[in-house]
Amino acid sequence: MDDRQLEAFFSRDDAALMADAAWPAAHEALLQALESGRVRAAARAEDGRWNAVTWVKRALLVGFRRSALERIEAAPWPFFDKPAFAPRVFTADDRVRLVPGGSSVRRGAFVAAGVVVMPPAYVNTGAFVDRGTMIDSHALVGSCAQIGRDVHLSAAAQIGGVLEPAHASPVIVEDGAFVGGLVGVFEGVVVRERAVLAAGVVLTAATQVHDLVHGRTLRGEIPAGAVVVPGTRPAPGAHAEQHGLQVATALIVKYRDERTDAATALETALR
Repeated sequence: MDDRQLEAFFSRDDAALMADAAWPAAHEALLQALESGRVRAAARAEDGRWNAVTWVKRALLVGFRRSALERIEAAPWPFFDKPAFAPRVFTADDRVRLVPGGSSVRRGAFVAAGVVVMPPAYVNTGAFVDRGTMIDSHALVGSCAQIGRDVHLSAAAQIGGVLEPAHASPVIVEDGAFVGGLVGVFEGVVVRERAVLAAGVVLTAATQVHDLVHGRTLRGEIPAGAVVVPGTRPAPGAHAEQHGLQVATALIVKYRDERTDAATALETALR
């Protein structure tokens, strides 16, 4: 199937897809299209906004529903999972540096040439990881998350995934961004190009991001080149005021400059 045929096939209602004998071949064609990068679970519009590709996410959900738990043979040990999304098998021709030590990339994930995956790391189905990106130890790229070129995901960074609802946009990390250790990015947050998230920053759709440079409060998106650090703000209410309680927030303390670029350049040189 070409991409238009795939979209037409998987745009039908779930009942039709669950009963269609042609589903296994169509599902395999979908996985190959995702793994080649031809088809993606999210698309960037001309105005820069990212939108979920609903038919792709619905197709992945049907794959889970049509699969029963099975033993999946893989080295060095078997998995027990839905066979519709078994682990990907790479070859040297893929030019992906998959370092030994327990990492796994699921079928239906795109991983470009030049990507480095340090162990143990995990890339879920529907994810897109562009060339030159580093996925460090204990990092997660969740289902349908979109990671740009030359991104660094530091140790234990968690890039959340989302399959349901099908129209919900996944997490986006654009080209050249630096995601520090123990950072969590969830609920469809967009991290624009060359942004820097310092260690320990946690971002959800509801997280208040205070831009100290421009005097504004943001939610759901980190601007291009922003340098973000963990912070706190006073918790609301009399009890919180009485006890001096704080809640977590994120602070944009600057925008990238030559000093910031120098601090992140060592990782590029090592790669």
